Formats: sequence, structure tokens, C-alpha cells
Amino acid sequence: MTTIFNNGAAVPCTVIEAGPCVVTQVRTEESDGYKAIQLGFGEKKEKRTTKALLGHFKKANTTPKRKLVEFKEFDKEFALGATIKVEDVFTEGEFVDVSGNTKGKGFQGVVKRHGFGGVGQTTHGQHNRARHPGSIGACSYPARVFKGLKMAGRMGNTKVTIQNLQVLKLFPEKNLIIVSGSIPGGKNGIVTLHK
Repeated sequence: MTTIFNNGAAVPCTVIEAGPCVVTQVRTEESDGYKAIQLGFGEKKEKRTTKALLGHFKKANTTPKRKLVEFKEFDKEFALGATIKVEDVFTEGEFVDVSGNTKGKGFQGVVKRHGFGGVGQTTHGQHNRARHPGSIGACSYPARVFKGLKMAGRMGNTKVTIQNLQVLKLFPEKNLIIVSGSIPGGKNGIVTLHK
């Protein structure tokens, strides 16, 4: 994240490289049963690409791409192999949704994962229970732990969509877009922008 000044106010924002993207497939009602376009982003070595995907990219007359995403709603018609740049899709001032995977945190306890307060002070004879969950169920009935109980477990690395981020500025020559607020994932992560 970074900050830009907008009418004297410091606005927290994120810079996203949004292209150039190549149309790698055009789906139609006749052949596929629905309308969509598939976009490819980022460069990938040929030796790290499967033969099936190499043929897929060769049909679009492009080099192997790192990420493929399909979009069903689009305003214009795009030809196979066409290059889409940031100014073709986005304008300053509009609102977008950003989807991506959050940072993975690994296996975490209940205090970090769910915000539990822990058992309390370290008095009353406790020496190793400060960050534990406490009681997790009743006695002989139901004689089990209820499903969905908040417990320790793997945290992060889930798909999240942040909605209504305003496009503050576009840099068409570098295919950069600046949106207000934060987006999911770490640095150099791949996200999807939706209008």
C-alpha cells in the first residue's frame, strides 16, 4: 500500500499492474453454451507449461501466460489474440471489486484466529493455559463437541473479495491502476478486478 494526496487529504491506496492482458479464448453460445472471454496475464517459460496449454496459447498466437481468468460480463467484443490494456476497461472515478487469496498464516490458535481473550490472568495456579480456548462442550449430554465450534486451525489463504474500491488514478503507459484502500494477498500476488 501507499498514500496519495487527493484535494488535500491523504488517501491510503494500492497500486495494481492490470495488464496488458491477452484474449486467449472467446466462448460463444453456439460452441460453449455461454458467452465469455478468457484473459491471460503474466509471462511464463515454455518449459514450465504443459503441451495442452502450449497448443491453447499457440491458437491465440501468444506466449504462455501465468494466469488464466474467464469473464462472463463484458461490454465490447474482443477478438482472439487481442491485447487489452488498462484504459480499454477502466476509467478514473469508477468503483471496482478486487478478488484474490489472502496471506496464509498457517496453523494458529484461537486467540489469533478468532480473537478469544484467553483464560485471563496467570494467577490461580495456571502456568500454561493463558492462550487456550477453555471449555469446549457440555457433560454427558450431548457427549460430543458441536460441529462448527471455533477452534485452532489453519488460517488465511482463502479467496476474498473487497468491494467498491474507487479507481483514483490510471497510468496507461505502464498499465497501472491505483485503487483506494487495501486488497487481499501479499506483494506480487495475483488478483482479479471486476467492474
